Amino acid sequence: MTRGRLRIYLGAAPGVGKTFAMLAEGARRLERGTDVVVGFVETHDRPRTAALVEGLEVVPRRTAAYRGSTFTELDVDAVIARAPKVALVDELAHTNVPGGRNDKRWQDVEEILDAGIDVVSTVNVQHLESVNDVVEQITGVAQRETVPDEVVRRADQVELVDMTPEALRRRMAHGNVYAPEKIDAALGNYFRVGNLTALRELALLWLADKVDDQLDRYRADHDIRRTWEARERVVVALTGGPEGDTLIRRAARVADRSKGADLLAVHVTRSDGLTDGGPADLTRQRALVESLGGSYHQVVGTNVPDAVLDFARGVNATQLVLGASRRGRAAQIFSRGVGVTTTARSGPIDVHLVTHEEANQGRRWKALRSAWGVPARRRNAGFALAAVLLPLLTLILDHLRGPVSLTSDILIFQAAVIGVALLGGFYPALFAAIAGSLLLNYYFTPPLHRFTVHDPEAFFQLVVYVVVGVTVSTIVDRTARKSRQVSRAQTDSQILSTLAGDILRGDAGGRDHSALAAILERLRETYALDCVTLLERDPEEPATPVTNRDPDSWIIVATVGGTPCTSPDDGESDILVDDTLALVLRGRPLPASDRTVLEAFAAQAAVALRHQRLAEEAEQARPLAAADRMRTALLNAVSHDLRTPLASAKAAVDSLRSPDVSWSQEDEDELVTTAAESLDRLDRLVANLLDMSRLQAGSLGVTPQRVAAEDIVPRALADLGDAAVEIAVPGGLPEMVADPALLERVLVNLMTNAVRHSPPGMPVIVTASAHADRLQLRIIDRGPGIPAGDRDRVFEPFQRLGDRDNDTGVGLGLALSRGLAEAMSGSIAIEETPGGGLTMVVDLPTKPRGVASGEPYGVAHEEEADPVMLDRVAAWRDRIGHDRGEPS
Repeated sequence: MTRGRLRIYLGAAPGVGKTFAMLAEGARRLERGTDVVVGFVETHDRPRTAALVEGLEVVPRRTAAYRGSTFTELDVDAVIARAPKVALVDELAHTNVPGGRNDKRWQDVEEILDAGIDVVSTVNVQHLESVNDVVEQITGVAQRETVPDEVVRRADQVELVDMTPEALRRRMAHGNVYAPEKIDAALGNYFRVGNLTALRELALLWLADKVDDQLDRYRADHDIRRTWEARERVVVALTGGPEGDTLIRRAARVADRSKGADLLAVHVTRSDGLTDGGPADLTRQRALVESLGGSYHQVVGTNVPDAVLDFARGVNATQLVLGASRRGRAAQIFSRGVGVTTTARSGPIDVHLVTHEEANQGRRWKALRSAWGVPARRRNAGFALAAVLLPLLTLILDHLRGPVSLTSDILIFQAAVIGVALLGGFYPALFAAIAGSLLLNYYFTPPLHRFTVHDPEAFFQLVVYVVVGVTVSTIVDRTARKSRQVSRAQTDSQILSTLAGDILRGDAGGRDHSALAAILERLRETYALDCVTLLERDPEEPATPVTNRDPDSWIIVATVGGTPCTSPDDGESDILVDDTLALVLRGRPLPASDRTVLEAFAAQAAVALRHQRLAEEAEQARPLAAADRMRTALLNAVSHDLRTPLASAKAAVDSLRSPDVSWSQEDEDELVTTAAESLDRLDRLVANLLDMSRLQAGSLGVTPQRVAAEDIVPRALADLGDAAVEIAVPGGLPEMVADPALLERVLVNLMTNAVRHSPPGMPVIVTASAHADRLQLRIIDRGPGIPAGDRDRVFEPFQRLGDRDNDTGVGLGLALSRGLAEAMSGSIAIEETPGGGLTMVVDLPTKPRGVASGEPYGVAHEEEADPVMLDRVAAWRDRIGHDRGEPS
């Protein structure tokens, strides 16, 4: 079956008209004869939107009961059974009522698409998962309902429904979006001009990325390699050399001048796995690119200009930044270099050749190091082999002069030169070739025992011998060097792969370490070192040659192994990561060939340190953010719950005082009762807020006493009036140790919550049982229950999980109950009621801990308090400061 096509109207903000656009599209298709039905649409009582629904067939919704209320949802089965050509489904990010087949409406839409039905849907930009946190920062409102970006990106068509902030605010002021009583609040909060402008920019940028993806797919499908300058993209090519920082900053300035341009950095790794760039430099440059808002890429290629241009064309780049050649002028005579070659082949891509300090400096020292790349021991062995083998061959061939010709002598000496090259490298082989030519001339070329050659052919043979010997030695030496480098690169890759795994797991050798400790431990184990220490320069000490080696100028950041190193001079090796960090190794000297891997370890250690400190800063900021969220949630929730009882009480009192109306005694009693109930509700709310504040501040006094369950439960029930609660507490239970007043508050809150969610005719049952030195009170209801994944959330402050009304309080009851229980060395847990429902278990001790019976103790007098209780209160206080509590 062919999958249906998905079209989405993306709204820049609520009220821009995405539902209207969806319905208008449905009406247009219906006029053309297409079979169109409305699967689900939310008109929000807007007359013009509701008018568009008329004339369209509406599939009946399914009903879903949840916590005593009935809701309507999209009926997926009914839509599929109806089998229209097109289904209109509003609010793609909607969360379905628990109990259905799918949690989210976008999953319902996926089923409809799989059935071969086209779907037209809507979603606002604030509901996209990738920008959810950004929207919260901008508007201060957390969006609970989100849809994965990939779902929207997979849509066949995404159309932006846009409107200027001023026009949207005028639409709201005219009453076309919200009810009149909500307009002022909306315009002053979520719908401020700044918020709407930012949301509009987010929608445009997100859609631009979607269009980029579509353009890339089109270019790939049609094999289009030419650059289309639809959007500015600046690519900077990095070699891993020290000039990379200059190039990155130059490219960033080029990108900044083109508003909205993308910055991409690319490094070409040779296909043989070898690279001229240092890992430490590349790691630092990658971090610099990302800090400037760019992205880092690595490609493999044998020809650097071709690899760079292939990448640039693949990302549809418009500008390319390259560094001026580091090669000397003599080398540039024989080869134009990467920059000039790339410029000549770039076509429509603009190329910037940036000069830098390393330009035209040549590679003299690097070439010299490469030539002497063979270890000294092997090089000396090569010279020794040449010194012994050549005279020995001369002696043997001199005795075989008759049967062996000069040509054979030259070939045998040639083989000896190759053997010396394999062992000692180029220079011993060059020595062997020259020495061999002299021996061949003296002992085997007429006239013998003289360094002259009379036969031109023999002279030519000797010259060819020397040329071939040097050429073959060069090739053999280079091949052997490449083989050693590849082997070394494989070893380094294995080490770095293990390092990457340790960083991801945050451990080394199976022990529990942070990522930084894992890196240092892996380095110590890999090279059998005694100690590895990461040092940081004291910020108060200036960077001078003297302070660089002064132990007092360095601070130990992390160390593994034996006695830590206190300065770079304390170890056999040290790697300066930057001006402030140094990695010091003690145990044994390491060869220079290990420097590349050591720099990679040092660079990753620096990155891990930065991440660790960022995590610590984030952890320090989390309580402030949590407090801010709690303050916002408190203001949002209390604004209604304070105003409602005050308004009710004031209305009742004003009615009684009104001289224009004559009230009967019955009416007066009803008004007085209304005022009293409203003030009682207000009193409970204020009491809860004060107790929550005392818990958070650690100043709530707790007076433990021996309390019998059969006494405290009826007292709590008396506060509920005529609530349907059945007490089934057996006699003979041990007494609890608790504060009677606080425990009564806990039971009242829990029973009130249970009664509110219990179905009619199903009373709440309160029972108790003893277990060892604990007593458990159980409040059992037969309501809808709570999903296992949400059970901890119900104890968050200002959380009304699933409650759709605002008449049930600010969501402090359960949070306060748990806090009070823990302050009394108890706990509250949630269990599932067999057969359906929820059971709240209050667990309290039956004997005091550390204090005599009846002696009061509390957080207000911590020096006299029970340590266990203090720990519980501290934990509760921390939870209050860290939990994210928000109104439903």
